[in-house]
Amino acid sequence: MRAEYDLPGGLFRDRAEGGHALAEFLRGYGLREPVVLGIPRGGVPVAAAIAEDLHAELDVIVARKLGAPESAELAIGAVTANGGQYLNEDMIRELGVSDAYVKHEVERQMAEARRREEMLRGSNHHVPLAGRDVILADDGLATGATMRASARSVRSRAPTRLVIAVPVGSVQACIALRSEADDLICPHQPEPFWAVGYYYRHFEPVLDEEVARILAAYRKAQAVP
Repeated sequence: MRAEYDLPGGLFRDRAEGGHALAEFLRGYGLREPVVLGIPRGGVPVAAAIAEDLHAELDVIVARKLGAPESAELAIGAVTANGGQYLNEDMIRELGVSDAYVKHEVERQMAEARRREEMLRGSNHHVPLAGRDVILADDGLATGATMRASARSVRSRAPTRLVIAVPVGSVQACIALRSEADDLICPHQPEPFWAVGYYYRHFEPVLDEEVARILAAYRKAQAVP
């Protein structure tokens, strides 16, 4: 089952409001031992709001873009800490990127993803996903490269069900990601699509320290009987 929704009204106030809106769609899913994974940095406040409303466990999954040889800002794919990856084969061929370069960039960004995951959530905190319903959240989908790599990473950990949930995204990215999850919730799909931040009234940068604080505070709250 794959679902999409239209949300009248336009902009979200902030990332938390986007997350609470997504939680409303997810309430009727009958989720089993749900885990919400946020893609840092902007996806974590969204994920935290979802997890709070659904009384779910919260964690992060770090995805790193693979930069092109002549321009690090131009993504030719993305990779996660455990090797989940997406390669834009058309772009790689068009740019003439060598296999050796791709291999080196994958290894480099995987190492950075591992470093960042440990920094953000701590080396001793690991949330199991096998046999559980996983919600993969971000603050928006522009190209969907990091989301695709993240979804493949989650799939490799044998969840019962994988739901991609974002408040806003491009039509093209949502279509491309349908095959990567059991369900895709993206309530706002404007056409044409501008930058993700355009659809939020408040879209301040989320720092690593804020991500770590959100995760630590949520774990502490969950531990209180």
